[in-house]
Amino acid sequence: MELRQLQYAIQIAIERNFSRAAEKLHIAQPSLSQQLSKLEKELGVLLFQRSTNSVELTHAGSLFVEKSQKILDMIEGLKKEMEDISQMKKGRLVIGSMPITGSTILPYVVPVFQAAYPDIEISLVEETSSNLETLTVNGQTDISLLSLPLREESLVYETLLDEEIILAVPPLHPLASSKEPIRISQLEKEAFIALKKGQGFRKLTLDLCQEAGFTPNIVFESSNMETVQSLVAAGMGIAFVPYLISKRSLHELSPVNVILDGRPTRKLVIAYRKGRYISKAAEAFISTMKEVMQTIR
Repeated sequence: MELRQLQYAIQIAIERNFSRAAEKLHIAQPSLSQQLSKLEKELGVLLFQRSTNSVELTHAGSLFVEKSQKILDMIEGLKKEMEDISQMKKGRLVIGSMPITGSTILPYVVPVFQAAYPDIEISLVEETSSNLETLTVNGQTDISLLSLPLREESLVYETLLDEEIILAVPPLHPLASSKEPIRISQLEKEAFIALKKGQGFRKLTLDLCQEAGFTPNIVFESSNMETVQSLVAAGMGIAFVPYLISKRSLHELSPVNVILDGRPTRKLVIAYRKGRYISKAAEAFISTMKEVMQTIR
């Protein structure tokens, strides 16, 4: 049994598809199939049930993938401990981030970190929050910038910031001139613009409205918060927007930002898989991020 075969089995389990797994592993699909057959023959068990349209783990396969992930985690942890012993002279840190939140925060954090640790290579993975949680659980990121609540129970986190939620409205909207905080219950008849499914902030939008007693009428969806704000500015609807993102300039097409009654917030966190070794480089990045966040609120 070879370590690469463990990696192959894990990737097939993640993708549920040989072609996609082979592409992610940068090998030919016939080679991947051959290596898996060789592994199953050596073990004497079937790890995956193959059919025309799907690839599913057997009971033995589920156990094998779970144990394989632990073995690879131990090896990766050992590497990182050795890097730490060498006083972080070299190393690599894979950071996961939600795209828009990351683009608001990381440009402040990364230069500070790299000035202090110039030989630590940073690799950035940008994904929707639901996909990012899966990648973090699978060990494909060391740490990830996410917002609560987390769907994956195997993730633990450190809090970075309680970020206020702002209401964005068109410049000519009646609420744009309000001097008082807006109650969310007042928005029941409004047209909402929201992020697409799979993004954590969309769920927060739904939750805030449902807590106020209604389901929002979502008329437009986007995968980009800046597009959401532009559509609001163009008069297509209203939207909840994180405070840090609401501060970004949208040039001539900008919505009006209004305070919400009760000043709701979302909690930004740095998450990682429970039990995963956290390198000194990752600890230093988390520490740097916490310090920098105090200056950009």
